[in-house]
Amino acid sequence: MHRERVTEPQPSHHARKYEIILFFVAIVKVFKQKTDKKQRLSLSPLTRRFMPTSALVRPLILASTSPYRRALLERLHLPFTPRAPRVDEAALPNECPADTALRLAVAKARAAVIAGNPELIIGSDQVADLNGEALGKPGDHRHAALQLRAMRGQSVVFHTALCLLDAASGRYQLENVPSTVRFRDLSDAQIETYLQREQPYDCAGSAKIEALGVALILGIDSSDPTALIGLPLMTLVSMLKREQIEVI
Repeated sequence: MHRERVTEPQPSHHARKYEIILFFVAIVKVFKQKTDKKQRLSLSPLTRRFMPTSALVRPLILASTSPYRRALLERLHLPFTPRAPRVDEAALPNECPADTALRLAVAKARAAVIAGNPELIIGSDQVADLNGEALGKPGDHRHAALQLRAMRGQSVVFHTALCLLDAASGRYQLENVPSTVRFRDLSDAQIETYLQREQPYDCAGSAKIEALGVALILGIDSSDPTALIGLPLMTLVSMLKREQIEVI
């Protein structure tokens, strides 16, 4: 008896193409889930708990090795990577303190760029201004003592410049957040005691406000209290928002 062969219908060219697309979409989703999980697990449990889901649109880089700036940025519970910028921090001839801080903030952010990486890079710099004279990091005990003796009984403006650079486009946001600090009229012995205990040789103006340096100060006038420590977080939150990154 003759049996008729039944031929199964073959999928069309468009159906095959659609199946291939779905296959690759599935692979991309699995890869993204594994990458996101790995990235979140590398964070502390507290950061993972409070980190918003909208974060990590682009990698965030802190162009600084300062432990003070790193501790400040950790307050926002956003994942970031510190990267050391190689920048000459010397002021230019006839450059005012505010301009020095602004220029160096941009220079630090640009120095941390890695070609081809679409990152957001935070650069910041602080320069103390005593009646137009720039006071940077003292570097050693002798220079720190000279700075504090010059500042006692005076009002000093700490210019903290902040730059947020979009490495992909090269555009950046830049702002100076000044803080006016009124220093106590300290004796040489008080200055020496402070320096022996704190050794603030890596702080602009030798004033480590987040620690014993608070005892040097009568008052502070600033729109952003974190600026004096080295990184204006209120200003940074606003800058990140303009880059579509919500902190909360």
